[in-house]
Amino acid sequence: MIGLDTNVLVRYFVKDDPEQTRLAVGLVHALSPTEPGFVSLAVLVELIWVITRRYRMKRDAISGTLAILLASREIIVEQSDIVRAALHFYRSGNAGFADCLIACSARAAGCSRTLTFDRRAARDAGMELIG
Repeated sequence: MIGLDTNVLVRYFVKDDPEQTRLAVGLVHALSPTEPGFVSLAVLVELIWVITRRYRMKRDAISGTLAILLASREIIVEQSDIVRAALHFYRSGNAGFADCLIACSARAAGCSRTLTFDRRAARDAGMELIG
């Protein structure tokens, strides 16, 4: 298994730097079910942040990017069941992906609620506002 950093996935999906894109595409295409790539939760959150903020990717495209990663037999996504739940939550509402992942991770861990100071996360991701 080979760990994949955020910048490799950004190049693979955004294709903004010809040389790095060529290398990232070659690397991803060389992955296999017996020698898969590994994408951590930290990489996923960072990837979504970068493609949203820097590249202005829209919600549908972000959902598609996550779906591609989750469907791949050549890529293992950390805690994929939780990520799938977060993707479903993200697709069906207004919450940001990170907030969806936080809420779904807490639920999966057995938390009865997730507390926050973030009004938007409370409103859109079902967290409970403190104060």
